[in-house]
Amino acid sequence: MTSDKMETDKADTSSHVQGSRETENARQHLLPTQQDALRSLPEDAKWYKKVMVRYRRVVAVVIPSVIVLSAWLAVMVAHNHWNLFPEKYFMTITMVFGSLVAGMTSEGGGAVAFPVMTLAFGIPPSVARDFSVAIQSVGMTAAAFTLIYMQIQLEWHSIFLGTFGGIIGVVFGFEIVDPALTSSQKKLSFVCIWFTFAFALFGLNIYHKRRTFPKIPNFNWWKGIVLVLTGFFGGIFTSFAGSGLDICSFSVLTLLFRVSEKIATPTSIVLMAGNTSVGLFWRHVIMGHVDGECWQYVAVCVPVVIFGAPLGSVIGSHFHRLVLAGLIYVLDTVALVAAFAIVRPLSTELVLMSAGIITFGAVFFFCLTRAGTRFLRSIEDAEKKAANVGDMTELDKTINDKNKETEPNTTRMQLHENITEI
Repeated sequence: MTSDKMETDKADTSSHVQGSRETENARQHLLPTQQDALRSLPEDAKWYKKVMVRYRRVVAVVIPSVIVLSAWLAVMVAHNHWNLFPEKYFMTITMVFGSLVAGMTSEGGGAVAFPVMTLAFGIPPSVARDFSVAIQSVGMTAAAFTLIYMQIQLEWHSIFLGTFGGIIGVVFGFEIVDPALTSSQKKLSFVCIWFTFAFALFGLNIYHKRRTFPKIPNFNWWKGIVLVLTGFFGGIFTSFAGSGLDICSFSVLTLLFRVSEKIATPTSIVLMAGNTSVGLFWRHVIMGHVDGECWQYVAVCVPVVIFGAPLGSVIGSHFHRLVLAGLIYVLDTVALVAAFAIVRPLSTELVLMSAGIITFGAVFFFCLTRAGTRFLRSIEDAEKKAANVGDMTELDKTINDKNKETEPNTTRMQLHENITEI
């Protein structure tokens, strides 16, 4: 009877701990300063302080929205661009779904915009790429402001080093890689790369009970090099597809370095904000190649993406992460099948290229997951070793304390024996 009760108590305790962990994982990680501000807010605080602290989520969304919408309205009124909506309305509808996906998942809005524009509407990949970069430089920057204002915890090593690598990668891609690819190669490369990202999510969901960290553990030089290279290749993907640094960063942080998804996702958003802003500057100012059609699409989509992404994050918080992962599986699979059905001529070279990208991506993410397992094991072994050393140190301290306590008694006994002999 006692044994059964102990087992029941143990099961209840385990369920309580697991439930607590799930609840904690469902929340965004706030910095300690924001947590302290929430706890220590006095009841008699001024109204604007209460608003800024208690309703920080609303304030964080309203501030960038008001700024962006004010600038957008000024341009639309000054140039009388309202006539663009009847002609370009299909992109407004597209970005309703694109912005919701961007808010609900770790993929950016370009993951919907680029394949829909190039495959469904036959828009040139260069225009679709420039649109994705431009619209994300608005939406992601607004989202980055929201995250920083709310003091959501971020992985700053990844942000600084990934941004450095991403700047080099996006410039290199614009100047070297993008001109070397044909229109069909860009379309198929995009859908294949995003399809391989599904392998990363699958690997992540297999080990959903794995141990995670709020930042990269024991940061050193080789981890910094990995982050720079991640940014570099992500920047190259952005140069011909309009996005890519976000999924590269998310995959490396979660699969290799075992950083929590709740920290890796906002980190990838901040990274993408910087990368698309630099990319837009390079394309529009340095190269001067942004097509006027791109700006027309941006004009009809700005009011949608400003509110769509925050709404998507709210909707996504009510779904289990496996449901959201399933949504990405479906979107990426549909895009891949549609690309092979629409792209013509579908040469043997394109088929082999696509098969090579998918195969390499699957193997790469498998190896990344295995490397992450070894990385976690090395961290745990180091912790066990440190714990053993700490236990030995504590034991030595206890022995020394006991020796100090027995030394006076031993001295008195020896003195008594000497007096007796005399």
